[in-house]
Amino acid sequence: MYSFKNDYSEGAHPRILQALVDSNLEQEDGYGEDRFSQKAVELIKERLGRKDVDIHLLAGGTQTNLTTISAFLRPHEAAIAANSGHIFTHETGAIEATGHKVLSIETEDGKLTPLLVKTVLDYHTDEHMVKPKLVYISNSTEIGTIYKKEELRRLSEFCRERDLILYMDGARLGSALCSEENDIELCDIPSFVDAFYIGGTKNGSLMGEALVICREALKGDFRYHIKQKGGLLAKGRLLGIQFYELFRDNLFFDLAEHANKMSGLLAAELSKVNIQFLTQSPSNQIFPILPNEVITALQKNYGFHIWETVNTDHSAIRLVTSWATREEAVLAFIDDLKKLY
Repeated sequence: MYSFKNDYSEGAHPRILQALVDSNLEQEDGYGEDRFSQKAVELIKERLGRKDVDIHLLAGGTQTNLTTISAFLRPHEAAIAANSGHIFTHETGAIEATGHKVLSIETEDGKLTPLLVKTVLDYHTDEHMVKPKLVYISNSTEIGTIYKKEELRRLSEFCRERDLILYMDGARLGSALCSEENDIELCDIPSFVDAFYIGGTKNGSLMGEALVICREALKGDFRYHIKQKGGLLAKGRLLGIQFYELFRDNLFFDLAEHANKMSGLLAAELSKVNIQFLTQSPSNQIFPILPNEVITALQKNYGFHIWETVNTDHSAIRLVTSWATREEAVLAFIDDLKKLY
């Protein structure tokens, strides 16, 4: 059984594991005050070309989202997200549990636009409703699409005009940035958003997300919020070592490029046998639409999620490739699928 369920089935890149072993008996301060975390933060700032941002290393995506959003919002304020957005669909109401409603918007491609956000603002008009304050986006999105620079620029300008906080979930940011269709550089992002995070968990690390806070007004007392939400890791060095390894050279991007290459191979070969896709994804998640009997047959040897029922005879499945996906496994899946057609 080979799994295409997600991009965190494997442990971590061997170089990261070796770095953890090599530093294992070195004594360091806790809670992110260790030299590895400090070096990692400086490396990321160099990559961003911004010394004025604050960077915090946290363990996971849901933890990062709930800590960040709850810190940024006042009790009566709400977040806006696409109906496929992770904070709306796959975080067990974590944001609502901190006292903030998530207002969802129906969108076919998983992306938000100024016009879509405006419809929410126009509906929430007074103090008898929650006040929309934060716009949540993810890049890549939960359905594999990516934001182009002009799309992000327009959304950013709209949010600033309306005094909204623009926050980007970057769980799969590596895949988005390394997509052949992408025109955004990592260093561009701080000029468009108020905060975002760089995902390590889904791009070769054992765990870890690097939150980048760009807007000055959002930085204050943030470590208090991390601690209160249980996210201030005593052995913060474990996060620092991993992000240092990812960013001391091009490893972060090399791993994302491999994941995209494997998903691109899958998509190209499936297209050759006229298989349609639920979304046009240029990242490491693809959503082919297959006959249900074909899906059942494939499930004998491969793990994947059935994403959505398309009609009585067909469903869309999600295939996710990772930094560690083996090309021979991809080719075997393609061969087995073609035999069923």
